[in-house]
Amino acid sequence: MPAHESPAPRGADRSRVTAAISRAFSPAPRGADRSRVTAAISRAFSPALIAQPAVGGPGLPSGLAQPPGLALRSRPAVGSRRPAVPRGGGAGSGTGSRPPRFAAVRRLYEQARRAWDRPLTAYYLILGSSLLITVLGLVMVYSASMIKALELAKPGTYFFRKQFLAAVIGAGLLLMASRMPVKLHRALAYPLLMGSVFLMVLVQVPGIGMSVNGNQNWLYLGGPFQLQPSEFGKLALVLWGADLIARKQDKRLLTQWKHMLVPLVPVAFMLLGLIMLGGDMGTAIILTAILFGLLWLAGAPTRLFAGVLAFAGLIGFVLIKTSPNRMSRLGCIGASEPGPGDSCWQAVHGIYALASGGWFGSGLGASVEKWGQLPEPHTDFIFAITGEELGLAGTLSVLALFAALGYAGIRVAGRTEDPFVRYAAGGVTTWITAQAVINIGAVLGLLPIAGVPLPLFSYGGSALLPTMFAVGLLIAFAREEPAAKAALAMRRPGVRWKTMRRRVTKRPSGER
Repeated sequence: MPAHESPAPRGADRSRVTAAISRAFSPAPRGADRSRVTAAISRAFSPALIAQPAVGGPGLPSGLAQPPGLALRSRPAVGSRRPAVPRGGGAGSGTGSRPPRFAAVRRLYEQARRAWDRPLTAYYLILGSSLLITVLGLVMVYSASMIKALELAKPGTYFFRKQFLAAVIGAGLLLMASRMPVKLHRALAYPLLMGSVFLMVLVQVPGIGMSVNGNQNWLYLGGPFQLQPSEFGKLALVLWGADLIARKQDKRLLTQWKHMLVPLVPVAFMLLGLIMLGGDMGTAIILTAILFGLLWLAGAPTRLFAGVLAFAGLIGFVLIKTSPNRMSRLGCIGASEPGPGDSCWQAVHGIYALASGGWFGSGLGASVEKWGQLPEPHTDFIFAITGEELGLAGTLSVLALFAALGYAGIRVAGRTEDPFVRYAAGGVTTWITAQAVINIGAVLGLLPIAGVPLPLFSYGGSALLPTMFAVGLLIAFAREEPAAKAALAMRRPGVRWKTMRRRVTKRPSGER
């Protein structure tokens, strides 16, 4: 190789480098060790080669300098051993023959965590869980109400058709609420509250209101349709209370206890009084839970919150103590026998239905308790029929869907910066979660039977319509998050096409 093609080391003599390279590429002398030639080449190209007095290392051509430490660059001596590689299970260790331990589990966990933290997670959870609950509820309403309809000399699909019609109307309300801006939701607060109060007063007018199962809380609409205005009172309290607290927060008035309570608590007690005039204790409990949820989100002091809770508890105790029917329901908690006069018949047969379901149930439509043994199998105790026909797997699926819906609502309320969105999302989540807990707790024998339906699941159009509108509120609030809004905008066809056009590079002229 010509000498001018090799890079000359800094400070080294060019002639010495040329001599070393020529010796390296010349035929090896007899008996010469190949390793010595390799060491000479490495020293020739080493930057550590500097002009020093020739020391002539052992076995090297005379005239080449060997700086200290260059022996580390040569091959290891015969008989030397490399350090042993540990066989640990860490991420950076191992011989490569098998993957590290638990690497697949960690990878799945990281993927699930990244998917859970995406901007649209709450949006999809609310939409998916609510639709699944509604569809599964329609199936169970049809299965649980068939025998009841035949007993009333109606077609077997009588209750299912009414519930399906309510679900279709509720889907329209959900879509409308999910597309409405937040300002329009706030504008609906006062009209909805005044309309609900007017209808609840109208219920108590003789000849207009009607009684169902001892509760004077219904309006007759003609034909087979009735309306329960107290269900719309829940939605009215959520929207009006959220708007009221948000406006007071903007004016920095929530630090004073009188602005915290007035007029929120008096209006809520007015709604409670109108509901209790009809004897509907279950709806009054849900309304009280919504009130406490709004106060908690508004940051009410512990003493103030405890005082309102104690006052509401005292009123509830008086109402229960003065009603033999409510006292008998309270005594059926944990009952395993119907009791004297079959006072706990419904509670006990709800437990029987759940116990006979087993792991995977007796099959869809194969319930025994709905043949006249369990009262209200398609409304308050539809969860018991679900456990009997779909088993533990079906009931746990329903619980998981409600848990996902509740988590998504809390996530929307916690991540927003709009006070109204925070209070409204928290109020809706409190409403749906508390009602589901009270209904399922009564079926399991852990709570007294309050007569409230399972949200989105039980039969009842008056309960389904405002609940689906409230779910639409959560969807609208989830869409209003900045990250979710940007992610949804990227999924529009026009935006995607413009983005793709920006990424196209200009081809050079003449290229086809």
